[in-house]
Amino acid sequence: MQDRSLPTLEDIERARERIRGSALYTPLDYSETFSRLSDNEVYLKLENLQKTGSFKLRGALNKITVLAESGTLTGVVAASAGNHAQGVAYAARGRGVPCTIVMPEGASLAKIMATQRYGARVVLHGDDYDAAYGHASEIAMREGLTYIHAFDDPDIIAGQGTIGLEIAEQLPDVSAVIVPMGGGGLAAGIAIALKSLRPGVKIYGVQAKAVPAFRHALDLGAIETVPGEPTIADGIAVRRPGVLTFEAAKRYIDDVVVVEEDEIARAMILLMERSKLVVEGAAATTIAAVLGKKVPAGLGKVVAVLSGGNVDVVVLSRIIEHGLVESGRYLRLAVTIQDRVGALRDLLDIVARLRANVLTVHHQRVGSHIHLGQTEVEIDLETRDHAHIRLICDTLRQAGYEPVIRD
Repeated sequence: MQDRSLPTLEDIERARERIRGSALYTPLDYSETFSRLSDNEVYLKLENLQKTGSFKLRGALNKITVLAESGTLTGVVAASAGNHAQGVAYAARGRGVPCTIVMPEGASLAKIMATQRYGARVVLHGDDYDAAYGHASEIAMREGLTYIHAFDDPDIIAGQGTIGLEIAEQLPDVSAVIVPMGGGGLAAGIAIALKSLRPGVKIYGVQAKAVPAFRHALDLGAIETVPGEPTIADGIAVRRPGVLTFEAAKRYIDDVVVVEEDEIARAMILLMERSKLVVEGAAATTIAAVLGKKVPAGLGKVVAVLSGGNVDVVVLSRIIEHGLVESGRYLRLAVTIQDRVGALRDLLDIVARLRANVLTVHHQRVGSHIHLGQTEVEIDLETRDHAHIRLICDTLRQAGYEPVIRD
């Protein structure tokens, strides 16, 4: 019978010995930029640099090693939106164990392909993690495989808790740690490790407002499945907390905060620009919480765990575009001008004087709102900020144009 109690500090220390040499001891990097923007001394725990691109490898390695040592492991199955999938596949391959992964049908193509490259059989099923979990459980029963839970398992939690041991060594006077929360295994493991070693450390969990399962459960005092909405933080889009992880949250987590989609996107862009780090939406929630003042200022030395870096390039491109628009650094402008020689030059001269960079220009001479002798010019501009956009629009109006901002 599997032990269903929460792991202890000793369990986490044993997990570290099991995974030593297989998982990386990831860097802790001080960020002057985020410290200045948040009124805290911010350090980044770079689990996005972990093998397989995510902290999930730690728990998977620990769990599969424990099972393999029992001598009864013939094959494993897991459900995951991507990161747990890659961690389990990698760990199973290292032990020569057959591996099946069930992923939601909308899972990132990059994560699907990466999981397959680690040797796993990938089955796509359902719209979200919960549907994939149900199907994976059926496969485990039907094929006699061992199910590897993504978070609600003491060995998985212990493996993730090794991050807490590293933080305690890298920053002995740490004041607070901010952790993304989906199923809660990462937050549970880190909290158990750090609260055992440094009882005064504050632990803050962060969820996407689109899927606030832990925040809802803690407010209610009981576990429920939340409806959930689409989120760029797909790695933490878990609609129902685990039994063990909910118990850990009640005992060890000081608070769980939620962040908006725009805040997550902005954090991803700032991490790329200021820290040269590519992280996925789930990982960026910790910086979103810091910048959005969702955790108190003046805490002291605060560690933001960047849990993973497995972001689809197409999704990343869309987030960058959205972030540029949201921050006032990209403008699509439609202006109607006279269809005559020099009219476009006159318009672009104004734009050039205002130091906006023209990215593309498109002419449209036919349309229900375009009169004979006129042409509509749509211009994509690189701008500095919202004030710059207002200056451009105001100047064009003063020159007799009627600029229209396009989405």
